Amino acid sequence: MSTVFIISAPSGSGKSTLVARLLDTVPDLMFSVSYTTRTPRGAEVNGKGYHFVSREEFEAMLARDEFLEWAEVFGNYYGTHRSILDEACAQGKDLVLDIDVQGARQLKKKISEAVTIFVLAPSRQVLEQRLRSRGEDREEVIMRRLKEAADEIRNYEDYDYVLINRILAEAEATLSAIVRAERVRRTRIEDQIRPILETF
Repeated sequence: MSTVFIISAPSGSGKSTLVARLLDTVPDLMFSVSYTTRTPRGAEVNGKGYHFVSREEFEAMLARDEFLEWAEVFGNYYGTHRSILDEACAQGKDLVLDIDVQGARQLKKKISEAVTIFVLAPSRQVLEQRLRSRGEDREEVIMRRLKEAADEIRNYEDYDYVLINRILAEAEATLSAIVRAERVRRTRIEDQIRPILETF
């Protein structure tokens, strides 16, 4: 059975960068590409960061109960397709999901053993600076994201780990250590000890 790692963060906290580096440095991880009805930003490519679909397509998938979790955020749908977990299990890989607080709560109810990690910028000022430096959003969108961040942060106690992204290299190392430690913890002790006992 694959271990499911759920990573959430307010927009601008550096989550996407951390997840990309995690996938590059820790073996046997599969990234769950979410479905969304929002339009692509910048150089985003369909099927890489997201599967971009129309609102009608998404609602048809919802009607067929195709999502493990889904949420509507800022007027757009986001969801995790059920097939990705089966695919990860078939390949013997652990699954990494980059999803919001609503989706994380839904998924944790269905997969109680999932490991949840919440990523935070060190302050509101730093978060606002990161949002502005992206140059993607209008002023009202930035203000809305900051308000949403305050609401999301209040849910930090729902997560197994809280990772404050002060220095990218340190946050990257911590995230990698969490994944590796959880893998060790979840490996069946009997499977590790039996071969040792047989040598005595």
